[in-house]
Amino acid sequence: MKLKFLLPIFVTFCVICIFHYTQFFAVKFYPVAANLTVFLVFFTSLFAKETVVQKIARTIEGELDEFTKNYTRKVTYAWAIFCFVNFLVSIATVFMAEEFWAVYNGFISYLAIGAMFAVEYIVRTVLRKKYQR
Repeated sequence: MKLKFLLPIFVTFCVICIFHYTQFFAVKFYPVAANLTVFLVFFTSLFAKETVVQKIARTIEGELDEFTKNYTRKVTYAWAIFCFVNFLVSIATVFMAEEFWAVYNGFISYLAIGAMFAVEYIVRTVLRKKYQR
């Protein structure tokens, strides 16, 4: 089916409409479920032979050396901790004013994710330069 990509857009639109036009409390748990899912992906991959971040790195760079394997495992730990904290904060916002819930889950959490990506990229770049010498 060629229109399969429209399903996530449609579901998101429906969730927004339900939240906007009703007092449907359960909709506020959507970010909680999303954050929990992402946390579980990172966390459970720590028990596998190869973590999610290692799989991504291997796809991009090919075979990984020991330094990169260790680094990507540590990055997976960092992302798991970050996602768990984001999950806890998103739970707390469910019971706060709707304005704060919207600001945190619709803006602040995305800024935090962007900052995490940026910091990890900077650390990776610095360590690569240091390691390659």
